Amino acid sequence: MTSANKAKLQLQERVPLPRTAWKLADLAVLSLLLALLARRASSLVSSGGTAAACTWCWVAALICEAWFTVVWLLNMNAKWNPVRFVTHPERLAGYWAGDDELLPAVDMFVTTADPKLEPAVVTVNTVLSLLALDYPAGKLSCYVSDDGCSAVTCYALREAAEFAKLWVPFTRKHGAKVRAPFAYFSSSSGGGAAERGGGGGAADADAEFLRAWTSMKNEYEELVRRIESAEEKSLVRRGDGAFAEFVGADRGNHPTIIKVLWDNDSSKSESDEQAAGDGVPSLIYVSREKSRTQPHHFKAGAMNVLTRVSAVLTNAPIMLNVDCDMFANNPQAALHAMCLLLGFDDEVHSGFVQAPQRFYGGLADDPFGNQMQVIFEKVGHGIAGLQGIFYCGTGCFHRRKVMYGVPPGSGTGATKALAAADSPSYKELQKKFGSSKELIESARSIITSKEAPAAVADLTSRVEVAKQVSACSYETGTSWGQEVGWVYGSMTEDVLTGQRIHAAGWRSALLSPDPPAFLGGAPTGGPASLTQYKRWATGLLEIVLSRHNPFLLSASKRLRFRQCLAYLVIDVWPVRAPFELCYALLGPYCLIANRSFLPKASEPGFVVPLALFLAYNAYNLGEYVDCRLSARAWWNNQRMQRITSSSAWLLAFLTVVLKTVGLSETVFEVTRKEQQQQQGSPDGDGADADPGRFTFDSSPVFVPPAALAMLSVVAVAVGAWRAVTGGGGGPGVGEFVCCAWLLLCFWPFVRGLVGGRGSYGIPWSVRIKAALLVAAFVHLSTRK
Repeated sequence: MTSANKAKLQLQERVPLPRTAWKLADLAVLSLLLALLARRASSLVSSGGTAAACTWCWVAALICEAWFTVVWLLNMNAKWNPVRFVTHPERLAGYWAGDDELLPAVDMFVTTADPKLEPAVVTVNTVLSLLALDYPAGKLSCYVSDDGCSAVTCYALREAAEFAKLWVPFTRKHGAKVRAPFAYFSSSSGGGAAERGGGGGAADADAEFLRAWTSMKNEYEELVRRIESAEEKSLVRRGDGAFAEFVGADRGNHPTIIKVLWDNDSSKSESDEQAAGDGVPSLIYVSREKSRTQPHHFKAGAMNVLTRVSAVLTNAPIMLNVDCDMFANNPQAALHAMCLLLGFDDEVHSGFVQAPQRFYGGLADDPFGNQMQVIFEKVGHGIAGLQGIFYCGTGCFHRRKVMYGVPPGSGTGATKALAAADSPSYKELQKKFGSSKELIESARSIITSKEAPAAVADLTSRVEVAKQVSACSYETGTSWGQEVGWVYGSMTEDVLTGQRIHAAGWRSALLSPDPPAFLGGAPTGGPASLTQYKRWATGLLEIVLSRHNPFLLSASKRLRFRQCLAYLVIDVWPVRAPFELCYALLGPYCLIANRSFLPKASEPGFVVPLALFLAYNAYNLGEYVDCRLSARAWWNNQRMQRITSSSAWLLAFLTVVLKTVGLSETVFEVTRKEQQQQQGSPDGDGADADPGRFTFDSSPVFVPPAALAMLSVVAVAVGAWRAVTGGGGGPGVGEFVCCAWLLLCFWPFVRGLVGGRGSYGIPWSVRIKAALLVAAFVHLSTRK
């Protein structure tokens, strides 16, 4: 295609978003923060060490407020220059119509780790949605990593491969807008003609579609029934030996299991069954080798195994990875991504293409604060205007060569010329990628941008090679997990890997089509939500304390300084915990100890913290309104921010500190994936069902917020008693407001303490530990 035609067919547009009013609001809040710091510092200096202002709580407040100012500056930087990318997949047809060879192949990776927390039906729906994408079937291959080594998961995928031969042609024929079966059938009642993407409108066509819809729904329900009734023990004992490899397999200690469940290869014989599945991409099941003597590096290790296995089988230049619960919501998601991967004059602008995380079936008003819509709308679009959006671990299209550590060139032509002149030697590739000859040759073709090796005629013929590169000892002495593939060293391997890519000089692009490219399931309930936040925060602090710290990457590599500061917005989540906890304790301390850390209402300085409190909350409320969310959603997220900081982030901070001094090890915790919104309460009592209500268990993550809830009640009671009896003189209205605000934020814990039943109530083990902490705090506060 000529340059003129390419100019006409511009595949993407980078559109700056106006933000003048928000910038003024940013500066207004910043000025109030600085005024508060100046007022407090001047009070400390002018008191000369004799006034009450010089008590430790004023110094602590100054330190905390200085930290809050730093956090505000980091967020200002991240939000300052927002952009969005408009993609035009309809123009992409001009690049490949009649010649599919011009459209790059895509290897799609789905990861699952626990068949109980991540049900096989959830994984199957994700896989089916990917197999049915609007993309040439011969250009797609789907790899599923099963770290749970479950025969049920393998069986479910085998059944899904058979169902896909019916499902994929059905969705393409009728233009289904959603191609995950559970979402498709739940969004249409009775299969009306409106579900068809085509036209017609004739009664006979509608009747034909209705019959096809009903038949397909019955097939899907039968698929679900078979999967949900399958049992591990009965599968491995089957007489046909299909699951013999799972006999005696333990999820933490087993050899590699790789099964080609469907091979889309036009060179195969055209039997009736194969003809029915001609349009179905290849599907491969992978359960990597595990050994109790070898580290497996959690999800990052699984992704690197999938990268190597796919390299020796299909070796697509583009890789897509999604979590097992994140289905393709937009059937043109891959085409939209290609607009960004192919649409820039220089590929350096799209080292990877990340879709923001969106969720289906989410509870109204986001009661657990984990749908993150405002974060992606405000911070995500802002970071997209810098060096690019972060890698979020799912819904991301990667260039394989970028994952192989290839630095960006000045342009596609220059990159090819450089590759031709600087082709790495076999020994260099062997040291970097390992001993597999097939992997080395496939990596060479990707790195040098030369023609790929001849396509594998039969994927099953390469299974033994794939098993070799998925051995748990294969990475020893190579660059995997360091310079190649997903990076090891953090539980948030996604952020760490994205930092490495940006530090190499690549940029990333934000994929935000309408409808969203992918939809996932947000965890519900207190335990699942806080487990997820604790895992994220633990990994982020591991990054801050490692050689991958953004400041070091900015100083020594090509990570831009503003992008470095943007990474710190999330990297410092756990670091915020001790500062926010300290500030939260100042109000209760002052009411109990009869002191103050804020100016009295009659003093001129009271205006500054009051204005800051109102301006900050008005700013945040405005962001939610601007994102078309309710005031209740804003409050739920504000409340969860305080709860998360005092629980998940605080425990993550302590965990990493203990790990750093050699007293603990981090443990990867899988978040439960929801099949659908379940009816009934956690106790099975449907009469009291309240899916938006906080649930609790005996985890230590609930102890600090439970203690803060108790302490707030005690502090307000002591302060009110002292005010009524005339024993005041210390705290003012500011301290009462702080405690009342804290009480409102931790109201779910108050309900759990006094009125909760079953999992809606806080367990006694947590109550006792929290009460001991409160008693110790009150004792220390009242000690002379």
